Amino acid sequence: EMKPLITFVLLSLCLLPIIFVLVNSRSFSIDYKNNCFRKDGKPFQYISGSIHYSRIPREYWKDRLLKMYMTGLNAIQVYVPWNFHETLQGVFNFAGDRDLEYFLNLANQTGLLVILRPGPYICAEWEMGGLPAWLLQKPNIILRSADTEYLKATSVWFGVLLTKMRPWLYQNGGNIISVQVENEYGSYFACDYNYMRHLHNLFRLFLGEDVILFTTDGNTDKEMICGTLEGLYATIDFGTDTNITAAFIRQRRFEPKGPLVNSEFYTGWLDHWGDKHASVDTVKVSKMLGEMLSMGASVNMYMFEGGTNFGYWNGADHDTRFRSVVTSYDYNAPLSEAGDPTDKLLAIRDVIKNFRDIPVGPMPPATPKFAYGFVTLQKVWTFHIAKLICKISSGLSLCYVNCVQYYGSMLYRTTLPRNVPEPTPLISPLNGIHDRAYVSVNGVYKGLMERDTALVMNVTGQQGDQLDIIVENMGRVNFGSYINDNKGLLGNLILGNDVLTDWSIYPLDIDTAVANGWLQAGHSGSGMEAGDGPMIYSGTLKSTGLAWDTFVKLNGWTKGQVWVNGVNLGRYWPQRGPQQTLYVPGPFLSATQPNNITVLELERAPISVNHSWLIKSFASPIPGIKLS
Repeated sequence: EMKPLITFVLLSLCLLPIIFVLVNSRSFSIDYKNNCFRKDGKPFQYISGSIHYSRIPREYWKDRLLKMYMTGLNAIQVYVPWNFHETLQGVFNFAGDRDLEYFLNLANQTGLLVILRPGPYICAEWEMGGLPAWLLQKPNIILRSADTEYLKATSVWFGVLLTKMRPWLYQNGGNIISVQVENEYGSYFACDYNYMRHLHNLFRLFLGEDVILFTTDGNTDKEMICGTLEGLYATIDFGTDTNITAAFIRQRRFEPKGPLVNSEFYTGWLDHWGDKHASVDTVKVSKMLGEMLSMGASVNMYMFEGGTNFGYWNGADHDTRFRSVVTSYDYNAPLSEAGDPTDKLLAIRDVIKNFRDIPVGPMPPATPKFAYGFVTLQKVWTFHIAKLICKISSGLSLCYVNCVQYYGSMLYRTTLPRNVPEPTPLISPLNGIHDRAYVSVNGVYKGLMERDTALVMNVTGQQGDQLDIIVENMGRVNFGSYINDNKGLLGNLILGNDVLTDWSIYPLDIDTAVANGWLQAGHSGSGMEAGDGPMIYSGTLKSTGLAWDTFVKLNGWTKGQVWVNGVNLGRYWPQRGPQQTLYVPGPFLSATQPNNITVLELERAPISVNHSWLIKSFASPIPGIKLS
């Protein structure tokens, strides 16, 4: 009577090795003899596109991934912004829009492999290149180097992140086929091989010996020399202005064997405030993509969809001067900022058809858009949201991180030391305004100062008058040698011959105030007169039964920030441009409840009648103006 059970047990034991072999037959490796990748033992060429989950609402992740899959991509490339997940030191957030594993699972279900780029530095035109601002609390820290404090913080972060990522590696049953170590390190001044070795060891410790680890660097000898390391597969990045053969010859000098890889093939480019909108020609993109794929190269298109720098997540560049990146990260990419297919996407799909079978079926359509019309706003009082956190004497640094506020705006307050009846220069002698300062005396707006460009302005007043300076952080530098980018007043100001001291500092946590409904119309304070300078306005968009995407335009407004139902849409600055509208994803709106709209205007609201101000939504970016 026991024979059937014994037979079943024996059969099960016999099958165990087969099951084990099947589970472990998943492999992704480099074939140096045949200059290709191998997936499960077969030659493999990836055709990939970059997508940033941190720039797209969670509700739209599946839609964007499906559109990429239907274009013919077999992989996506994903950055992990450290500061997005550990904004406060030791507090890790992987929930909601930060649920990286949910995103990886969606990609897996869609049929897309993943090239993971966890940094710790990512650039990406993202705030401080993804590094958390709290690192700057160590005043002399050398970022992206073997600095002890930096390595300690990096090791803790990777202990959390890479432990989560290990089950998602392809050989472990997931969809991550390769992992980048650091990012374009050859572009950084430090050129610290000990740092790269430390990262290499960390990645191997947490991810094991089997996963492909690689580097990506720009198309110059200096970048490839400082950015590459033995044991990490060296790849290169370049765009349509480059000779393909010459670029891959450079990669071959550092990797004589193995697959040719362009890890960032630029389908478009970024915009800074004040730039002309960047674009890259569709014909050049599709022609060059075809040529690289014909050579057997694996290619990742950067970006495939850029998305949006919601809130304060935009980065900045600093070459001859500080230049902040705009809110839109549309990037002139194949999928628009709103995730809509473009002519560039269709041209790319036509190229890919020549190299692999693409999925059968229609491309998912653009998301529906709706023009909700005008919203009337009322002015509300701002200063009851300021909370005194610390008072710093003149001998100490006045930067944001000393008050543990990393983003947004900060109020600096002191008094005039003497009578100044005649216009007297207020000077930032060491270019210490990071990044824009809005100056008022006794509540009357006097003007602004700006990093690198406007370091002097005139003020008048009486001894003891209250001098208020609201300093706006416009995004930390994300590339190059200036990423140690402290914000706030970085040195005392001089009024005539007097050094201003005894500052009180108030972090303006406007996001919390908006989220808690403190700034809705009806909560306004008394004595608020119309005028220039920083003001907060609020209003309500009535429910329409729809929660569709839209674009909001602030005609006549100058510069500021917009919140919808407590979600920070990002910065507007139409006078500087090129961006003229802010993208409002449908999931941020309610179809059934009134939608709360809040605007922080920093300079000047439009002249209005009866103290009402208007903003208007559109079903598409404004005709005749190219959305950046």
